[in-house]
Amino acid sequence: MESEGRGFSRQCRLLDGDDFRAVFSANIRVSDQYWTILVGRAESPHPGARLGLAISKKNARRAVDRNTLKRLVRESFRIHRSALGSVDIVVMAKRDTAKADKAELHSSLRRLWSKVISRCARS
Repeated sequence: MESEGRGFSRQCRLLDGDDFRAVFSANIRVSDQYWTILVGRAESPHPGARLGLAISKKNARRAVDRNTLKRLVRESFRIHRSALGSVDIVVMAKRDTAKADKAELHSSLRRLWSKVISRCARS
């Protein structure tokens, strides 16, 4: 049984194009060699952070690689969601992210979530 607040329900996801456009037009952006994370203020009535994923075929050719990256990001997001506050987030993979080691990708996301949390606290 999953623990309280650790699920990935519909309220935790960006679901339509308007939500994605709002985040893409936002001005908070953090990135490293594997990921770019865009952050916008939440327009949703639901409390807590919401996640959208943009993992393109250009950056991860095989569907199995794209799905693995999505699972990895969702897992990391669930762990850090409570500290993120009420924001909308889009995570985009960069080229060759699918070829990197999973442990390296996890640590990369951990560093980026820390940056997002500190940037959101300042704004």
